[in-house]
Amino acid sequence: MGFSTDNDTLGDAYEYLIGEFAAGSGKKAGEFYTPQQVSSILSEIVTLDSQDPALGKKDHIDSVFDFACGSGSLLLNVRNQLGPRGIGKIYGQERNITTYNLARMNMLLHGVKDTEFEIFHGDTLTNDGDMLREANPAKMPRFDAAVANPPFSYRWNPAEALGEDARFKNYGLAPKSAADFAFLLHGFHYLKEEGTMAIILPHGVLFRGGAEERIRTKLLKNGHIDAVIGLPSNLFFSTGIPVCILVLKKCKKFDDVLFINAAGADRFKKGKRQNKLEPKHIRDIIETYQFRKEEDRFSRRVDMVEIEEKGFNLNIARYVSLAEAEKEIDLAQTNQRLKDLEEKISTAKAAHNVFLRQLRLPDLP
Repeated sequence: MGFSTDNDTLGDAYEYLIGEFAAGSGKKAGEFYTPQQVSSILSEIVTLDSQDPALGKKDHIDSVFDFACGSGSLLLNVRNQLGPRGIGKIYGQERNITTYNLARMNMLLHGVKDTEFEIFHGDTLTNDGDMLREANPAKMPRFDAAVANPPFSYRWNPAEALGEDARFKNYGLAPKSAADFAFLLHGFHYLKEEGTMAIILPHGVLFRGGAEERIRTKLLKNGHIDAVIGLPSNLFFSTGIPVCILVLKKCKKFDDVLFINAAGADRFKKGKRQNKLEPKHIRDIIETYQFRKEEDRFSRRVDMVEIEEKGFNLNIARYVSLAEAEKEIDLAQTNQRLKDLEEKISTAKAAHNVFLRQLRLPDLP
């Protein structure tokens, strides 16, 4: 009996095994695997026309970059959106040597030639990799799309010299307690002027103060934050906390920020161990982003005036509440219902007292 060596079959089998291993390894899985349902959202967003997503998906992009690529599943998901010939070259960056090798194997088993991808082994935050350290702006790599699911609230100890690094100089360094914005600024630095970046982060980046507030405020004032998408809790193997997707652009068309609150009970399928986004839930998110639709208790476009009034706090619940609107009460109708109920109670009590008297028991008061 022969075995198929078809690349798609081998690649899918390998991806399945990675997913199963991630499911069984719990928190450790966050180092190398992004659930396919979440990957699909990021990959669809970054492959839409960057200036006007309503125009639909691009036919081709020159490059895509995942600066915390893990096993490479997110990069392959972007490739799947455009087809094997839809991307010029795939780039990844990964610190863990085992995971780095997982990513390279994953690419090859999915039929990506070794000339069609380049995975850098090294620390993203210190920017290991000669190509990415290119100081000449004319030679520095720029990517059409950037995606990432970096480690959440990673503790780091940046050297003082990093404050002058081109990636961080205009925004300042992320705090030692949480490198979330350091990862974001790294990827954003290498984004093309008309590129799109989508990154998964913990909700804390939306409202924490200090250095993070300063970075967030500058990104907003410069018009770089395009959308904030809140996801349900318990989607990831590595954490049960709810996460968000930030969509960023250097030259965005719209002067507002789109908020999508996809954490409502009707927006995902609840599971015993893991919650899940069904295809219809993913489609709702993508179409809402693509056409910038507004829907009660789900999505809203918010102008910068309101965001500034709220102190550049992007806590999603401040803009899109999941609470149902209070219903107006018809006082006359309510009063009549009370009268009807009192009449029924009086009738029932009278009937009950008849039985009590037959039993020579005292009446109900």
